[in-house]
Amino acid sequence: MDRTEKLHIAMFPWLAYGHIMPFLEVSKFLALKGHRISYISTPKNISRLPKLPLHLSSNISFIEFPLPQIHGLPPGVESTAEIPIQKVPYLKKAYDKLEVPLTEFLKTSHVNWIIHDFTPHWLPGVATPLGINLAFFSIFNASFLAFLGPPSALLGDLRKRPEDFTVVPKWIDYPFNIAFKLYEMLNHQECMEDVSDFQRGGLVIQGCQFVTIRSCSQFEPDQIQLLSKLYQKPVVPLGLLPPSLPSKEDKRDEKWEAIKKWLDSKGVKSVFYVALGSEVILSQEFMHQLAFGIEKSNLPFIWVVRSSALVEGQVGHQDIIPPGFEERVSDRGLVLRDWAPQLRILAHSSVGGFLTHCGWSSIIEALKLGRPLILFSGASSDQGLNARLLHGKKVGLEIERNEQDGSFTSDLVAQKIRQVMVEPEGEPIRANAWAMREIFGNEQLSNKYLDEFTRFIEEFAPSALEF
Repeated sequence: MDRTEKLHIAMFPWLAYGHIMPFLEVSKFLALKGHRISYISTPKNISRLPKLPLHLSSNISFIEFPLPQIHGLPPGVESTAEIPIQKVPYLKKAYDKLEVPLTEFLKTSHVNWIIHDFTPHWLPGVATPLGINLAFFSIFNASFLAFLGPPSALLGDLRKRPEDFTVVPKWIDYPFNIAFKLYEMLNHQECMEDVSDFQRGGLVIQGCQFVTIRSCSQFEPDQIQLLSKLYQKPVVPLGLLPPSLPSKEDKRDEKWEAIKKWLDSKGVKSVFYVALGSEVILSQEFMHQLAFGIEKSNLPFIWVVRSSALVEGQVGHQDIIPPGFEERVSDRGLVLRDWAPQLRILAHSSVGGFLTHCGWSSIIEALKLGRPLILFSGASSDQGLNARLLHGKKVGLEIERNEQDGSFTSDLVAQKIRQVMVEPEGEPIRANAWAMREIFGNEQLSNKYLDEFTRFIEEFAPSALEF
């Protein structure tokens, strides 16, 4: 097409913050290139998005579809962060009902492309008759997708039991020792409903024009190459989308000022930061083991504890961490409730490591700043495979958990924290993580990938306009 001709692109993410934000970042880049963006989600999710820069607001429209009420989904819930994993199937059922308003919107809006998530398995059936091109944007990395395999594996009965996911699949054609643990698959099964996540992924991969992933060839060359073979269609990495640090003027946040003052009093790279994301739910027993391990490490730390990090039915902060814990560690530990400015904390010179649930966004934030990882798989979605991938890349150490039930010991937690943070054997880990800034923190590289992705869409577009 004529490169001056601008496209109308609809963005349709899954209802999870870890999906909504990367979709917004890509929207902003495409809008910067002059394309018209319709960002589609539910009212509550759209209201939570950060304000757009003034120069982009004319090119991005937010389209709100109210989420249909489903029996079993608590009223007012619109995202995965608001419910335990067992209720996510109801959210998927509600999301599937957005097919009706989305179809009506597409019929009259002259959309050229829909960039969509893994969830809307019904979307190819809606878009293809309307002559609209589809790009599946995976916010997961290439290693995770390669492990899941081609659409035939996702839609077939090759892997019927959770145990089938605990071995390396036969189609992996490069050195790879990454697989799920049994407890991770059992846990993930709780968030799937009649149409499994694998079926959803298989159908959207089959039905799209190309797949784009939040990764880059500098980090996963073999995996990206394999995906093109498995999918028999283009796989276009759009880079790691490293987030930008808030501007200096933005630092008048009182909570941050108090945290910064505390961090300023600590030595360089002496503090480890602990955060398990917005959706990981641990049992009280596991939370206590984690707390005792943090305590036994005898190192300064910041721990973000979410009040929803509870087993359903329990209430109150006293159930989350052991009685007396905060008093015992008050000289060297800072416990924050519910939310913390993660990127600012990780960027502070006193922070020397990150105990993470292994969500891909959190990993990108840490490696952008060269922070070594203490890998504690959150046991959902891609997190287990990410833990093994980063352990294998020697930028972190995984806290081993029992294959069957995910249990672990506080002694092992303390040991891994100390190895990553201060022990001599952790020096290569610290050096490798620091070196990763060249890839994960490289804004120029990130923009190059986004440019190539945008060019691919622009040059592919004529087939979308023949209707």
